[in-house]
Amino acid sequence: MNLVLIGGHSRNIGKTSVVAGIISALAELNWTAVKITQTGHNICADDGLECGCQVPAHEFILTKEIEKSSRADTTRFLAAGASRSLWLRTRQGELVSALPTLRAEVELDNYVIIESNSLRRFWTPKIYLQVLDPSITDFKVSMKVFFL
Repeated sequence: MNLVLIGGHSRNIGKTSVVAGIISALAELNWTAVKITQTGHNICADDGLECGCQVPAHEFILTKEIEKSSRADTTRFLAAGASRSLWLRTRQGELVSALPTLRAEVELDNYVIIESNSLRRFWTPKIYLQVLDPSITDFKVSMKVFFL
């Protein structure tokens, strides 16, 4: 597996656009794209506002995107040309419990691109790109671990 990992220091700074751009530019590689979302930190994964959403009753949920016409990040990956698009949702701090399932799902794929900072603690990518916007002062803890 050739793993490309895309992270970012904050929300809404273009991580998904970078992932989609790489997939589109190198569509012949038949990418498997993965979006990782950690919930339960009182910030909604959908709109960035305070909320109480989190993965209910399970440590994690891994779903395969089949829709090609919504605004979801996983849909954007398919629209860009990914052969598969997955969404892994875990509770904050529980990512490690989902990794065996995620690895089993992608280990036979030649090219995998994942949008996540936190995964870098556990997997070593061939390429890691960090999306930064100097005008945004908010820094995710998962980014600070590696860069500050």
